[in-house]
Amino acid sequence: VQLQASGGGLVQAGGSLTLSCAASGPTDSMITRAWFRQAPGNDREFVAALRGSDRPYYADSVKGRFTISRGGARNTVYLQMNSLKPEDTAVYYCTSNRRLANSGIPIFGAYAYWGKGTQVTVSS
Repeated sequence: VQLQASGGGLVQAGGSLTLSCAASGPTDSMITRAWFRQAPGNDREFVAALRGSDRPYYADSVKGRFTISRGGARNTVYLQMNSLKPEDTAVYYCTSNRRLANSGIPIFGAYAYWGKGTQVTVSS
């Protein structure tokens, strides 16, 4: 599976950005699609995920502000980020895996395929 993330940038607090993650490869390795992020000095943390046609999963810190969705060409997954805060500043990574159990969805080590990150910087 190859994943390519794009859409990062610099935005003021309260603004919006949309990240995209285009994917290619075996369909069964792209059932679970997710976004993680990593700020300097921090561990990589779960942001949001989609698993097949199930309801989306979100970290509490982004619930109500971020929306994950699928669409477009190349099995693209989007992360619409609204009401951005300085603490959302991080490198954002898209990831993919076969179908994961509920308990595995927010776990960094559960995912086999990762794209290169895209930097999101939110200024105060």
